[in-house]
Amino acid sequence: MEPVHAIAIRARRAALAAGLTLVSATAAWAEEAAAPSAVDTGDTAWVLAASALVLMMTLPGLALFYGGLVRAKNVLNVLMQCVISAGVVGVLWILVGYSLAFGTGNAYIGDLSKFALNGVSMDSVVANFASPPRNIPEYIFIMFQAMFAIITPALILGAIAERMKFGVWVAFITLWFLVVYCPIAHMVWSSEGWIFKAGAIDFAGGLVVHMSSGFSALVAALMVGKRYGLGKDPMPPHSLPLCLVGAGLLWTGWFGFNAGSALSASPLATLAFLNMSTAASAAVLAWALIELMQRGSRRRSAGPPRPSRGWSRSPRHVATCPRWAPSRSASAWPSSRTRRARS
Repeated sequence: MEPVHAIAIRARRAALAAGLTLVSATAAWAEEAAAPSAVDTGDTAWVLAASALVLMMTLPGLALFYGGLVRAKNVLNVLMQCVISAGVVGVLWILVGYSLAFGTGNAYIGDLSKFALNGVSMDSVVANFASPPRNIPEYIFIMFQAMFAIITPALILGAIAERMKFGVWVAFITLWFLVVYCPIAHMVWSSEGWIFKAGAIDFAGGLVVHMSSGFSALVAALMVGKRYGLGKDPMPPHSLPLCLVGAGLLWTGWFGFNAGSALSASPLATLAFLNMSTAASAAVLAWALIELMQRGSRRRSAGPPRPSRGWSRSPRHVATCPRWAPSRSASAWPSSRTRRARS
């Protein structure tokens, strides 16, 4: 029979070993808790690329699309209105927009707890919509949402193009961003928002981006009123190729807009990618069919009307412009001698 003191010594050794194991496990758990959450590099890379694609929708996609639809004299103004939208909203988003949209706040608007990205660090992460959820850096989430904020007021531009001064446009988008966009984004996308709590799901900005800009554009168009000369002066698009290039860039950028909203390189992102492309292709076919039924297959592309009686009579060697283009200087048109030589 084993002596009692030998049994006691063995029990002490077992207790000491168990204690050391427990201390080691506790230290490991504490170290793991203190370490930053793991970031999925593949998801992060995709959201980085998607953010760039969404910015491409505004610059130059939307700028070229709207620029090609307006008259030649207003192209530069429209292009710069898109550019200044990216500048104004991009700065406002970092200063107060992100905090008002995703800060704690109340059910209607966030607070200023993240003013100028206060409290956001390299270790801050946001969970994405993968199954199971994975983490991406909060910095790239901020920038992805910034691209949404930039394009939303720029969409309104099409409703008031050629009818709002540049300075008025800057003041308008500043107020609209703070008073309309940020509260709606908070109510729909923030966990504290009342629309979010009501169970609404806005995957890629159907309410926050498109409905808000669409209704705002309608109100803005009604408030600004009609263009001067509407129904009297010809107002054809000055460059349909520019419009087509802009539409193509918008189509391409929309892959980042929709598929990027999954915040992950996941099956959910691939489904959004497929749905977006299929819907756009169906829209092109529907548009072409409507044009065919309404205008016929021989409809010319929009352009300036042809002169009814040729060139204006003028003394020899004097250059004149057609009656249908009074805005162009006489020097821009060929002289009578040049026209005879060409003929």
